[in-house]
Amino acid sequence: MKVSEEEAIALLEGLVRIPSPSGHEREASEFLVSWMQRHVFEAKVDEVGNAVGSKGTGEREILLLGHIDTFPGNPPVRQEGDLLYGRGSVDAKGPLCTFAVAAAQVEPPEGWKITVVGAVEEESATSKGARHVLTSRPEGPAACVIGEPSRWDRVTLGYKGRLLLDVRMKAPYSHSAGTGELPAEKAVSIWLDVLKFAEDFNRGRAKAFDRLIPSLRRIATRDEGAYGKAELTMGFRLPPDLGPDELESRLREVLRSDESTELALAFRGHEQAYRAPKNTRLVRAFLNSIRSAGGRPKFVVKTGTSDMNVVGPHWPTTEMVAYGPGDSSLDHTPNEHTDLREYLTAIEVLKGVLQEMVSG
Repeated sequence: MKVSEEEAIALLEGLVRIPSPSGHEREASEFLVSWMQRHVFEAKVDEVGNAVGSKGTGEREILLLGHIDTFPGNPPVRQEGDLLYGRGSVDAKGPLCTFAVAAAQVEPPEGWKITVVGAVEEESATSKGARHVLTSRPEGPAACVIGEPSRWDRVTLGYKGRLLLDVRMKAPYSHSAGTGELPAEKAVSIWLDVLKFAEDFNRGRAKAFDRLIPSLRRIATRDEGAYGKAELTMGFRLPPDLGPDELESRLREVLRSDESTELALAFRGHEQAYRAPKNTRLVRAFLNSIRSAGGRPKFVVKTGTSDMNVVGPHWPTTEMVAYGPGDSSLDHTPNEHTDLREYLTAIEVLKGVLQEMVSG
C-alpha cells in the first residue's frame, strides 16, 4: 500500500501531539494501532500496552522494535518549515513512524513476516515493553531493527550498558568550626570517591565507548537533630568489558559504612552493553539502501542505553542494528525537533532495506 508524504507527516505529527511519558502510553498506542489497521496490518494493543502491527504469516520475522513512550515534558508542538517540534519527534516517535510507514509499503512474500512494535516504558529502567517482546520470542526473530535516532545515513551498532545506584547516608554533625566533615561534605566525598574509582578504571582507555562514565543525577541533604542525612542517585554507563553485576560488586567495596557514617546502597537498572557485528545481511542492506538514497553510510556506537541492550544479549542469532532519523543530541531537550525531509528519506531507506531482506 502506497503511503503519501502527507500521510507520513500527518502520522508523525498526530503521534507527537499525544503525550505519552513512560507509564501513560495507552492513547498513543491506540492511535498508532488504528493507523496500522487502516494500512493493512493486523494490529492491536498487547497485554502490556505495546502497539503491535504485523504483515505476513511466515516463520522468518523482521522485527522493527521502536518505543512509543517519551521523556517527561511537553514542549509546544509546532511546524516551522520542514522542522517539526515536540516531545518524541526525535526520541523516538520519528523512528517509530518511519517503521510503520516503511512497513506499510512492503508486502512480505510467503515465508516472511514484518512486525512493528511501539514498546512502552523504554525511557524508564523497566523497559516493560521490550521485555514482553523478549519473552514472547525466546529464540529471537531473523532480524531486528531498534528504533532510535541516528540520522538517516548512519547505522548504530551498539549501546553502552547501564547501572543506577541510590545511596542513603546518615552521619552525625560536628561543630562547623572544627576539622571534621559535616554530613553534606561527606555526601560530596561519596561522589568524589566514585569519580576517583572511574578515573582509575578509565586509565588508558581513550574511546568513550570503552570508558566507564558516571553521572550524579540527584543529591539532597536534610537535618535530623544531631544527624544529617543525604540521598544521592548516580548513573553509570558501562563499557562492554564491565558488566553491571561486576560494577555493583566493585562499588560495594568502594562505598562502605564506617564508625561515623551509615550507608545504604540500592542498585537497579542493570543492563549489559551490547555491540552488533558489521558483517551481516541486515547491515549490508542498510549500506546499499543508504547509498541508493545518495548518502555515504557511517557506523556509530552510542554512549547511552536502549532496548537493544534488553533484547540483544538474549538473541545471539538475530541480526540487529538501530536506525532512525533525527539528531540524538536533541533527545529530552525543550528544543526537540526533527527535519521532516530527513524523516521521509529515512522511510525510503528502510523500505529499501525491507525489500532487500525479504527478497532472499
